[in-house]
Amino acid sequence: MNLRKEKAARIKVQVLEHTLKLIGKKSFEDLYIDALCDKVKISKVTLFKYFPQKEDILLYYFRIWCLYRSVELATKPKEGLQGIYYVFDKMAEAYENYPGLMLSLLGYLSNYKRSPKPFPVKAEEKKLLFPHVPSVTTIEILSLEQMLEKFILEAIFRKEITKTTSTQDIANLFTTVFMGGIVTARLRQLSPVKMFFRKNVDGVMRGLV
Repeated sequence: MNLRKEKAARIKVQVLEHTLKLIGKKSFEDLYIDALCDKVKISKVTLFKYFPQKEDILLYYFRIWCLYRSVELATKPKEGLQGIYYVFDKMAEAYENYPGLMLSLLGYLSNYKRSPKPFPVKAEEKKLLFPHVPSVTTIEILSLEQMLEKFILEAIFRKEITKTTSTQDIANLFTTVFMGGIVTARLRQLSPVKMFFRKNVDGVMRGLV
């Protein structure tokens, strides 16, 4: 591994790791750059070299979340409705572990000023995160929408979904249910979130069969 690229990868991964440790169940707004730089042992200049805005850490977190799901699905494939439940279960876990971060992520995703492009993840970062997966650099990172569209298409082929409508429309519906579910879980203080999400998926599926 190129030393310069390895150093850059380590800094980005450590920034994310310490962000999660510092935030826990608190709000992303409670993350202070000085404290984060102190933990990672880098200067603010170095931090902003890799994350020009503090909110870019949110995008990086979500991209790494997608990477973890993509690696898991590459090693233990899931199809159709099983895959849809899998995505919602993992989202529920993310919310329960880092509720403030997930709510801030939704807020940032709705900001029209944000970049429409996913935050880049390089091969060196994949190797650091998955040192025991030899083929990890060849695994494509699927976005949330791509995962849902894949599972929905499989569910149609398996006749788990029988309504005649476009795969993208159904994926948009599930994405809406997921994003709205996080806000509702927060407002209503619902727990466990996984069961709430599953009920939402069940409700959507009743209208698709």
